[in-house]
Amino acid sequence: MRGRITRRAFALAGVAGAAALGLRGTAALGQGDYPTKPIRIIIPFGPGGSSDISARVLQSHLQQLLGQPLIVEHRPGAGSNIGTAAVARSDPDGYTLLITSSAFVVNPTLYAKVPYDPYKQFAPIADIADAPNVLVATPQSGLKSLADVIARAKAEPGKLNGATPGIGTTPHLSFELLKQRAGLDIVLVPYPGGGPAAQAVLSGTTDLFFTAMPNIYGQLQSGALKALAIASDRRWPDLPDVPTFIESGFPNFVTSTGHLFLAPAGTPPAIVKKLSDATVQVLKRPEIVEQFLKLGYFTVAGDAETAQARIARDVPFYGEIIAKAKLRIE
Repeated sequence: MRGRITRRAFALAGVAGAAALGLRGTAALGQGDYPTKPIRIIIPFGPGGSSDISARVLQSHLQQLLGQPLIVEHRPGAGSNIGTAAVARSDPDGYTLLITSSAFVVNPTLYAKVPYDPYKQFAPIADIADAPNVLVATPQSGLKSLADVIARAKAEPGKLNGATPGIGTTPHLSFELLKQRAGLDIVLVPYPGGGPAAQAVLSGTTDLFFTAMPNIYGQLQSGALKALAIASDRRWPDLPDVPTFIESGFPNFVTSTGHLFLAPAGTPPAIVKKLSDATVQVLKRPEIVEQFLKLGYFTVAGDAETAQARIARDVPFYGEIIAKAKLRIE
């Protein structure tokens, strides 16, 4: 979305060269051998979610490159805020890291009190993968396109309803963005997760469902659900006839459940670079790209700078949607 050996070799050569020159200071001492013990990756959600999946895809490959075990630890609660704050407060030594979702960039605006600063308390390592959001309906609904949704919503304001997998999720905010951009009155029904929300639209309880691709990939393949538009900058490979929102007349309508790899602020730059180079190398492997695609994700394989740019872009992007929709979790 957004060779391999050469870049990593250059990075390792740079570290070796620095050691040979005898560079001093806390940021340069003892890092040539990093890591020398197991690394913890905190997932601020329960097992089985998209952040967990991202960590598991990377886990064995990074272990081989780094030469140490990567231990995945779940710390769910408060919409990911508990686990995220724990990493922000941890020692910046490269041994406690975070893999999280777009909640990282949404929560600072959504919650009245957030126990972390997304800009100041983290050192980005990599932008891992995106699960693009997609608007779907059942074939029985008679809604065959985004144009059908808009026409029906304008003809009968307040009659159409849509399921979302929870307040403040990026699928929910995608619905809010569509309502704001198209001037639609659609009743949104939040469910406690993607599974219950998918069942709501499949059973006919709701007319529409906005969700991340992995949640309904199987139902799209079987024909139980029909994709109307995808909130990505490109079409999905297995759904070539489904247009993007951009193609449908909504510029910059790109929303997804993204996945970021982060370290606490203050982590030595050499360690961040070593982690970033290794992660990007893994993510660019064809078999990893294919594995993510089969799970419903576009691989980003973005380095630390790419991840930093994403945070700088997405916090205000989702913040504007949240402010206009007057959403707030106390």
